[in-house]
Amino acid sequence: MTNSSTFCPIYRDLEPFPYFFYLVFLIGIIGSCFATWAFMQKNTNHRGVSIYLVNLITADFLLTLALPVKIVVDLGVAPWKLRIFHCQVTACLIYINMYLSIIFLAFVSIDRCLQLTYSYKIYRIQEPGFAKMISTVVWAMVLLIMVPNMAIPIRDIEEKPNVGCVEFKTELGRNWHLLTNFICIAIFLNFSVIILISNCLVIRQLYRNKDNESYPNVKKTLINILLVTTAYIICFVPYHIVRIPYTLSQTEVIHDCQTRISLFKAKEATLLLAVSNLCFDPILYYHLSKAFRSKVTETFASHKESMAQGKKSSCENNA
Repeated sequence: MTNSSTFCPIYRDLEPFPYFFYLVFLIGIIGSCFATWAFMQKNTNHRGVSIYLVNLITADFLLTLALPVKIVVDLGVAPWKLRIFHCQVTACLIYINMYLSIIFLAFVSIDRCLQLTYSYKIYRIQEPGFAKMISTVVWAMVLLIMVPNMAIPIRDIEEKPNVGCVEFKTELGRNWHLLTNFICIAIFLNFSVIILISNCLVIRQLYRNKDNESYPNVKKTLINILLVTTAYIICFVPYHIVRIPYTLSQTEVIHDCQTRISLFKAKEATLLLAVSNLCFDPILYYHLSKAFRSKVTETFASHKESMAQGKKSSCENNA
């Protein structure tokens, strides 16, 4: 590292980011656990979209589990070995599962689009066998791209506060990190186009049914899709706008200290937006999964019933 990076306090003053990450973690773990439980109650593997949703839930769940280590490290209370573990493992897991989520969201969007616009025909991508195969290929592809970031040996550096993960990387590690960043941006751009086109086609198809007798249900579905699409744009677009200049600041193409500090804080803020997608995915599960929807309905119905019985018992006792 050069003197400019040694004396540039990039990784200080991270508050309040860890507390917001903690809030996302709490919401995400509740939603992911509930979704996992709902999908385990019934066999939902008879449809391709269910397989994509299970993979999306898995990626979301693993992403949620990676957040506590980041939170502890960012608070500055992590021991040195945990910092190394975060830089070599959990930081990579966050990005692995974030891009898996984006890819499986794209497959879910395609399936939903085909169901509404070409309901009379089953396409290959909707078949359970093909969905399992393509899901395996996606996991293998993303892991092949990202795992070398974990496997490439790191440098031994002197223990010190406010160290950045890039400081542990060898020249090979930095070059691979740079390559994977641009590959991930390409993945985001391509699959975002798929998601936005699919959702636009669905919205157009639903809007055509505005004069239908079931318009209240159509309107509700339309609002849900618009909300999910808007949430996707808000969550992921800012992060990928910031990621290119931030990556250049990591490789010291950008030398100015204040610019590098600003880019790091912008990266943290937009990464927070990106992982907050965990809070919106349960809306998608509810909209697309009958098993998840029925379990939500049953859970809240039983909760209301128990509350009503409790009030009734209380009134009887008072009487």
